Amino acid sequence: MTDIRANVLVVDDDPNILPLLKMRLESAGYSVRAVASGERALAELALQRPDVVVTDLKMDGMDGLALFEAIQASVPGLPVIILTAHGTIPDAVAATQRGVFGFVPKPFDGKVLVEQVERARKLSTAGTDPGDDAWRSEIVTASPAMEEVLRRSKLVAGSDAAVLIRGPSGAGKELVARAIHAASRRAAGPFVAVNCAAIPGELLESELFGHRKGAFTGATYDHKGLFQGAEGGSLFLDEIGDMPVALQAKLLRVLQERAVRPVGAMQPVAVDVRVISATHRNLEERVASGEFREDLYYRLNVVSLTIPALAERREDIVPLAMHFLRRTAARYGKDLKAFAPDALEILVAAPWPGNVRQLENVVEQMVALASTSLVPAALVREALVAEPATLTPLDDAKRAFERDYLVRLLKITSGSVTHAARLAHRNRTEFYKLLERHGLQPTMFKRPARV
Repeated sequence: MTDIRANVLVVDDDPNILPLLKMRLESAGYSVRAVASGERALAELALQRPDVVVTDLKMDGMDGLALFEAIQASVPGLPVIILTAHGTIPDAVAATQRGVFGFVPKPFDGKVLVEQVERARKLSTAGTDPGDDAWRSEIVTASPAMEEVLRRSKLVAGSDAAVLIRGPSGAGKELVARAIHAASRRAAGPFVAVNCAAIPGELLESELFGHRKGAFTGATYDHKGLFQGAEGGSLFLDEIGDMPVALQAKLLRVLQERAVRPVGAMQPVAVDVRVISATHRNLEERVASGEFREDLYYRLNVVSLTIPALAERREDIVPLAMHFLRRTAARYGKDLKAFAPDALEILVAAPWPGNVRQLENVVEQMVALASTSLVPAALVREALVAEPATLTPLDDAKRAFERDYLVRLLKITSGSVTHAARLAHRNRTEFYKLLERHGLQPTMFKRPARV
C-alpha cells in the first residue's frame, strides 16, 4: 500500500472497466476520481491536480493520446499511464516515446497497474513534502506558470536577497511576498506591508522611517516607522514604482547602511529587515525617463519574479472561484455548494482585466445575491456587467495597442526595420528598443522569396 494517499485520476469510457480500476486503486490506498471521457478529465484537472493520470487509449471523442497532449500543454510533467488493448500496443510504445510515463495491457493485471501507478506517483511527488506547503497555503493555483513562480520563491526565501515582484494590479503580488516571508528564516518575525502609491510623498518618509516628537507640526509623539516595525521580519513595499524620486534616495541609503534616520532625529537606528518590493509598472522605462533611480532599481532587483495575469493562467479561474465561493459563503452564512456548469464556462471565458482581485469581488457579489445552492449563469453575467474593473487598465491598454501597432507595421513592411521606423516617425535605435520591449523579431515577418 502506498505510504502517501496520492490522488489518481482514472479515465475510461467502458462502464464495466471504470469501476474495477477505481476499486483496485482504492484498495491499494489511493484517492481516486473516475471519469468516463477525456473532456471530463480536463474539467476535473482544472478543479484539482492529481498526482497520476490513468487513461484508456481508445475512447470515443477525445482519446487517450489526445488527452495526454492536452495534459502536457497545461500541466507539463504530470505522469500519464495509458491502458491498451493487445492490438494497440504499438501505438502505446510510440506514445511512450512522446513522453507518456508507461502503459498497462488490457485486460489489466491489478498488481502491474498498482506498481506502475506507484512508480509514477514517486516521480510526481519527488522532492516534495506534503507537510511542507504551509508557507504557500494562501495561494490557490493549478497553473504551471504560477508553480514556477512559487518554486523560485521557495528558493529565494532561503536567503535575504532583495526580491522585486512584477505583475499587473490584482494578480496576487502581496500573497507571493507573504509566501516568501513564511518560507524564510524570518517567518517568526513580522510581515509589514505598505502601498507606496496610497500615501502622499510628504507623509511616506515619516511612515517608513519614523519621526521624533516635534519634528514637524502635528508630530506630538515619537513614531518608530515601518522599517523598525518590521525588525527581524520582512517589509513589503508595494507599488515601489510610484515612490517620489526624492524619497528613493533616502530609501537607497537605508538599504545600503541598514539603518534608518527618523525625521527630526540626529542619530540613525540600525534595522534588520528583509525588503520585498512590487510594482505593476515598467521600471526599466521609468529608469530611462528619470522617474526611478537606476542605483535603487539594481538594489531592489536582485531577484525578479513575474506574476502572470489571470487571463494568462485560465486554469486558475475555476479553483480560485471555488475557493472564494466557499470562503465568502461561510462568511455570509449561506449554503452555497458550487457554480452551474454554464456559469463556470462564463467565468473561464471572461477577460478579467482586474485579475484575481476582480474575480474575488465578482464572486462576493454573486454570493450576496444568490438564492439557491448552485450559482446560476445569469447571476455570473449580472455580476460581470456590474463589475467596474471590466475596463482594461490604461497601462495595459497602451501596451496592447503599442504591440498591435508594431505587428501591423512589420507585416506591412515585411519585417524591414528601416521602412517600419520611417512610417512610425522613429529612428532605428528607438524602434529596435520598442521591438525588444515586446519580444518581436523582424525576421518573423519577412516573406519567403518567390522561386
